[in-house]
Amino acid sequence: MTLPIIGADQRMSERRGVKGVLIGKSGIGKTSQLWTLDAGSTLFLDLEAGDLAVEDWAGDSLRPRTWSECRDLAVFIGGPNPALRDDQAYSQAHYAAACARYGDPAQLAKYHTLFVDSITVAGRLCLQWSKGQPQAYSDKTGKPDMRGAYGLMGQEMIAWLTHLQHTRGKSVWFVGILEEKIDDFGRRLLQLQIDGSKTGLELPGIVDEVVTMTEIAADDGTAYRAFVCHTLNPWGYPAKDRSGRLDLIEEPHLGRLMQKIAGSARPALERLDFTRPATTTTTTSHAPAVAAQETP
Repeated sequence: MTLPIIGADQRMSERRGVKGVLIGKSGIGKTSQLWTLDAGSTLFLDLEAGDLAVEDWAGDSLRPRTWSECRDLAVFIGGPNPALRDDQAYSQAHYAAACARYGDPAQLAKYHTLFVDSITVAGRLCLQWSKGQPQAYSDKTGKPDMRGAYGLMGQEMIAWLTHLQHTRGKSVWFVGILEEKIDDFGRRLLQLQIDGSKTGLELPGIVDEVVTMTEIAADDGTAYRAFVCHTLNPWGYPAKDRSGRLDLIEEPHLGRLMQKIAGSARPALERLDFTRPATTTTTTSHAPAVAAQETP
């Protein structure tokens, strides 16, 4: 047996998908981004039952109602994790059970993109499931222990997200609600709306892209919708670009965004250039719109 080294040519020729999170306030048009994706190769995982904005969209969808179904679909789509025991979720035994339930995994070959709407609802399903597990009850009193439930929920959500993240060859986009909070010092915080803190804190490290869809005020006062894609942005929106191909503000079109991510990479020396710019671009002078219209 030889060392299974993957050469640069083989690695660069492999089909790889984008794993990302699309965050925005309710009504900004996150679900409508399905219209920008190829209907024939996109599978819509509809957790919210809020597909009114895309009721005429011609693609296929799945509608899981429980956390167990979410786990079964994740292992069916992503395949088994060989590092896990047969009694664990996402193991070979779990995969075999999912195949027995759903049939031949080859039926998924035509789908290149999985659109999960939304991770916020997935968190609620996971928490509801976690509350019924032994870890959610005190060993001494037998009474419900919410700390145990939230701890289990965090583990389950991270395992679910990580398994889908390892689905090579397919793009996976998780949709989430943007939540605004004011901390004890009166500072405005923008973050993903999800029960518990573990998932929201660790999610940016799991996915490749974190994109906030929002409305931004132009210099003339008019507002326009846009994707904010850089971690260092003047508004404090959750954002991240692992590809190095995206600008601070991008057109709110998920299909073209994915094409840009799959395009030619910037030279490494440019991506690693930490020279402080002499002037600030006009783009960063824009401010979030005060009153955004809730459009589908």
